[in-house]
Amino acid sequence: MPDLPRPRLPGRAAFAVVRSDPPQVFLAEDDEVLGRVLAIKLVAQTPPEQLGSHLAEVRDALLDERWADAVLAWMSATGDVVDAYPDDTIWTEEQLDADATALEIRLSPAFREAATE
Repeated sequence: MPDLPRPRLPGRAAFAVVRSDPPQVFLAEDDEVLGRVLAIKLVAQTPPEQLGSHLAEVRDALLDERWADAVLAWMSATGDVVDAYPDDTIWTEEQLDADATALEIRLSPAFREAATE
């Protein structure tokens, strides 16, 4: 059976935050693209001397297209942490127009009467 394209949900995205100095943020349309972005724009851009004993592991993972393994080895080598969020909502004006927002705020817990004992 041929690989069919995965349906894209409107208003969804994958992103990663690299806790480095300065922090870096990567945004992609899904987790598969995010893996490739991290591989090419983060892991593969690291000079070999910064990868130390993890160099062969990183190279093998990149060549085998094992993006998550490459990122894990990169984190071990650099000490930087990557927090990845593979499927999060992108909020749009359509979802949060002014009228709907005003109504939702008025119905939120912040506007309930405080419970008294």
